Amino acid sequence: MTSQGVRWTAEQVLSLAPDAPSRKAGSKLGTAGPWSGTGTTEEGVVWGLCKGSGSKPYQALADVSGPAYACSCPSRKFPCKHVLGLLLLWSAGPEAVPAGEPPEWAGQWLERRQARAARSAGAAQAGAAGKADPEAARKRAERRAERVTAGAGELEQRLTDLLRGGLASAERAGYGMWEETAARMVDAQAKGLATRVRELGAIPGSGPGWPVRLLEESALLHLLVRGWARRASLPAPLAATVARRLGLPETAPPPEGERDVWLVLGQYDTQENSLTTRRIWLHGTRSGRTALLLSYGAAGSAPEVSLPVGLGLDAELLPHPARPRATLGERFGPVVPVADRPRGTTLAEAADRYGALLAEDPWRDSCPVTLDAVVPVRGQDGWQLAEPATGTALPLPRAFTSASGLSRLLAASGGRPLRVFGECGHRGFQPLAAWEAAGTETPAPLLALR
Repeated sequence: MTSQGVRWTAEQVLSLAPDAPSRKAGSKLGTAGPWSGTGTTEEGVVWGLCKGSGSKPYQALADVSGPAYACSCPSRKFPCKHVLGLLLLWSAGPEAVPAGEPPEWAGQWLERRQARAARSAGAAQAGAAGKADPEAARKRAERRAERVTAGAGELEQRLTDLLRGGLASAERAGYGMWEETAARMVDAQAKGLATRVRELGAIPGSGPGWPVRLLEESALLHLLVRGWARRASLPAPLAATVARRLGLPETAPPPEGERDVWLVLGQYDTQENSLTTRRIWLHGTRSGRTALLLSYGAAGSAPEVSLPVGLGLDAELLPHPARPRATLGERFGPVVPVADRPRGTTLAEAADRYGALLAEDPWRDSCPVTLDAVVPVRGQDGWQLAEPATGTALPLPRAFTSASGLSRLLAASGGRPLRVFGECGHRGFQPLAAWEAAGTETPAPLLALR
């Protein structure tokens, strides 16, 4: 079926929004009022002119077969509210956005996309053809290891000083001390340590109970530093995990790609300084495997990859050694609806799975899991996902319960059990999508929760 024949639902369009304000603003632009010159092709290219505050309307574009998005507005959000509004209008049906031929400005954008794709393919082939000097690579790795060792030693001394002076000193010192330490880790080419140091510096301002969290994270950071110092005596898999956590490049050969129809289960952005990280969770409808795509946007630019929750993408994924991470490879068709949904598991099995992964990687924050037959309930310590059959429950993070995700989850449940996909970790369970586990031929629609 062509992309023109399968129009996304409004919920799938809004799942692309990078944040709640964009979702709200895009919803307001999802009517015909501000739009002119709209059209779409059988291949799934959608375009339109949106009236803004200036004299010229904004040129909004989307290629849903990619998918890819563009707009002439100055917004750094991706996709912006104009693209969201255009796709909402398109989702209403052929009467709202009719078929037609792309105007010149839309055709130029398509040509530039094709040219970039050709250049990327050429660069990949050239990189595969060229072979690095093994001896030079070995010397570079040795020099970097020396820098990392020096940085790790400096960080260990900083942690020792923190504990000797008392955790209260971290609150008095402020974030500047940690940012300076993180910069030193970047100089030491240990970007993984820099990231964890910045997270450590943000804990004193994170609310009640921060001393306990600061001590926990300090202990994990100390464990990572000592693991690096004693890496020669560690089992090979654990030594590779330590090196990866510090930010060193992988030395193992890349695994083979895996083609599947990947159902998009969740997508959300996190911000660290000027870097935006987009996390997209995928479920292989044939393999049953869960994969995580990471996409980055630096210096105010948005990540390029954006996929609608609830649709499937026929593509090849290149697994990362730090599974479930993967890289998106060749695509074999547009994003389309799929009927498959991941099976759920019990709360006890989810906890056991996370515990087993912690034994392999003590610094893992969470793991992807689909909970079966759970209901959101309010307990003495806050909101939880409860399993009525066993009476057990997992806490929901405060950030989730204070946002719109909780109200959407409550509305979808209405007291009935749901299947909920999310990230299960030591902070509780972060829901990302929910659906009814009804045994019908019609696939249950996925509700994006973040």
